[in-house]
Amino acid sequence: MKRNLNEHVLETLSKCNHLNHLKQLQGYLTALGHAHTHFYAFKLIRFCALTLSDLSYARLIFHHHPSPNTHLFTAIITAYAAHPANYPSVLILFRRMLRSQTTRPNQFIFPHALKACPDSCAVDSLHAQIVKSGFLFYPVVQTALVDSYSKISGGLPDAKKVFDEMSERNVVSFTVMVSGFARVGDVESAVRVFDEMPERDVPSWNALISGCAQNGAFTQGIELFRRMVWERNMPNGVTVVCALSACGHTGMLQLGRWIHGYVYKNGFVFDSFVSNALVDMYGKCGSLGKARKVFGMNPEKGLTSWNSMINCFALHGQSESAIAIFEQMVGSGGGVRPDEVTFIGLLNACTHGGLVEQGYRYFEMMGREYGIEPRIEHYGCLIDLLGRAGRFDEAMEVVNGMSMEPDEVVWGSLLNGCKVHGRTDLAEFAAKKLLEIDPHNGGYGIMLANVYGELGQWDEVRNLRRTLKQQKSYKVPGCSWIEVDDQVHQFYSLDKSNPKIEELYGLLESLVGFKNEVVVDL
Repeated sequence: MKRNLNEHVLETLSKCNHLNHLKQLQGYLTALGHAHTHFYAFKLIRFCALTLSDLSYARLIFHHHPSPNTHLFTAIITAYAAHPANYPSVLILFRRMLRSQTTRPNQFIFPHALKACPDSCAVDSLHAQIVKSGFLFYPVVQTALVDSYSKISGGLPDAKKVFDEMSERNVVSFTVMVSGFARVGDVESAVRVFDEMPERDVPSWNALISGCAQNGAFTQGIELFRRMVWERNMPNGVTVVCALSACGHTGMLQLGRWIHGYVYKNGFVFDSFVSNALVDMYGKCGSLGKARKVFGMNPEKGLTSWNSMINCFALHGQSESAIAIFEQMVGSGGGVRPDEVTFIGLLNACTHGGLVEQGYRYFEMMGREYGIEPRIEHYGCLIDLLGRAGRFDEAMEVVNGMSMEPDEVVWGSLLNGCKVHGRTDLAEFAAKKLLEIDPHNGGYGIMLANVYGELGQWDEVRNLRRTLKQQKSYKVPGCSWIEVDDQVHQFYSLDKSNPKIEELYGLLESLVGFKNEVVVDL
C-alpha cells in the first residue's frame, strides 16, 4: 500500500503545474494522515520551491511541520540558497537547524550556508562549526570553504590555506582556487594553480581565460584559448565570448575572424551573448561593416546588442551612424528602453562629432524621458564635449552643479579641452585637481609641468620635476601593438628589450628620413 501511495504521489506531482494542484495533493495526504510524513513533506517542499518557484508556500509547509528532519532542512535551505536575495533566510534557517535537538547538519548543508555568508566573520564562525561537527575533511565542504574565503575581502590567504590542506583535490576545487586568484587580479598565481591541475575541464579553462580578460591580460588569455583548442578541449559560449573580448582589446582582427568561423563550423548556438561579443570585437578592431552585418543577423536584439552597435560607431567617430542606431532602437517597438550605457555611447558620439547641442539634448533626455540619473561617466562625456568646443564657462557650470565629486575623468576631459584651445589658466587648475586626486601619478605631474612651461614658469617646472623624482613618480609608458602572422607584438615607449629593436629603430629612422626628403622635394 505504501509503495502504491508513493508512486501515486510522485505521478501526481509530475502532472502539477499550478499551486492549487499542489494544495489538492497536500489535502489528499492530510486526509490520509500523511501530511507530516517526512518523505511526502520533502517532495512537496522541493516541488513547490524548484518547479513552481513559490518559496513562500514551500516555507509555509516547512514551518507547519512539527518535527522537520535533516532532509527537510536541506530541501528548504537549498531552495533559498539558489537566489542571493534570500541569503539572510538561509542563515536564519541554518541557525534554527543548529538549535534543534533532533537534527544536525550534513556535508550537503554546509556549502549552501557558506555561500550565504556575507563577510569574513560569518565564514570564520561557520568554519569553526564545521570543525566542531566533524565535517572539515569532506571534499565538498573543503571546496565550499575555499570558494567562500576567496570571495570575501582579504580572504584569499585563508582560501589557499584550506586548499593546501585538502587531502583530495579535484577539478572543482582547483577551478575554485583559480577563480579566487583571478578575482583579485593575481593572474600569475591563477596560472600556476591551473598548471598544477592533473586534469582540466571547460569550466577550469573558462575560469582562467575570463580572469585574464577581466584583468587586462588579453594576450595571455588569447594564448590560453589557442592552447585550449590545440589540446582538443571544446570551448563553449563563455570561452568564445572571453576570447573575442581579448581580441577586441588587442586589435587581433584575424584571430577574431577565425573564432567567428570556428563558432559556425562547430555548431555553436548563435545566441545573443556570442553575437554581441562578435559585434564588440569587430567594432573595436575597426571592421564596422562586419559588426553591422553581425548585428543585423541577430533576430533577438536586446539592449546590449543595440548598445554594442552604438558604441562601435561612437568609438570610431561615426556620430551620425551611432545616432541613427539609437533612433532605430527607440522606434523599433520591441520594448527596448535605453539605459545608462546607451547614453554614454550617444554622448561619446556627439563628442567625436562636435554635436554640442545634440549632446545637451541627449543629456537632458536621459533624466526627463527615461528617469536615468546622470552618473560620473555622463558628466565626463558632457564636459569633454563642451571642452572640445571651447565652451569652458558652461563646462565649469556643469562641474560646479554635479551631485558628486568630480573624478579624474572629469578633470582630465577639461584639461584636454584646455590644451586644445590654449586655456593655460584653466589647464593649470584642472592639472592641480588631478594631482590632488592622485599625487603620485607621474603622468599628471608631467601634464602640470608642461602647463607651467607654456606659462613660462620655469622655476615651477623644475620644482615639480624634482618632487616627482623624489617621489619616484613615473608616467606609465605608452604602448602600441601590431598583429603579424596571428601574433601580437607589443611596443612600449623607451623600451629596448625587443631582440629586433636596432632593426626597428633603423627602419623608423629611414622612414623619417624618407618623409623629410619628400617634403624637401615638394
